[in-house]
Amino acid sequence: MNRHVRHGFVALLLLVFQTATARLLSVEGVAPDFLSIWIVYLALKEGQLSATLWGFGIGLGLDLVAGNFWGLSALTKTVCGFVAGYFYNEHKTRLVLGSYRFLLIIITATFIQNLVYFVIFTQGSDIPLWQVLFQYGLSTTLYSAAFSLVPIFVFSRKSSIPGV
Repeated sequence: MNRHVRHGFVALLLLVFQTATARLLSVEGVAPDFLSIWIVYLALKEGQLSATLWGFGIGLGLDLVAGNFWGLSALTKTVCGFVAGYFYNEHKTRLVLGSYRFLLIIITATFIQNLVYFVIFTQGSDIPLWQVLFQYGLSTTLYSAAFSLVPIFVFSRKSSIPGV
């Protein structure tokens, strides 16, 4: 199966999972962002351009499903893919995916994504940007980072098995 078809299928599954389980996994209104984890993974596997395009497509899909502020998720997921793409190195992909570096890249990319999201989302409201950014942006970033430990364990396990 073509890798783009596989990536699209996984993105579609994660989109459904994200929208269906966001309320179930939410703690004080903060939910993990599985789509951003997938975009960062794609950035580390495919590079910056591919991750930027996938980020736009995934964000547009999220906008169509959630419909909160059309175009905002497309923009912010594009930013996430673009930022994460800076950490792409084709010779160190497995090493990065199986180490704490993946966690740091998730934190960096999702925090910048949330920063852009909340700067735009809070425009024209009485809600202080810093309060929203630290209450929701940082919380979402850290919650997503906690869930990114799963791929880290999977890839670290794969790289430690001889012949894999």
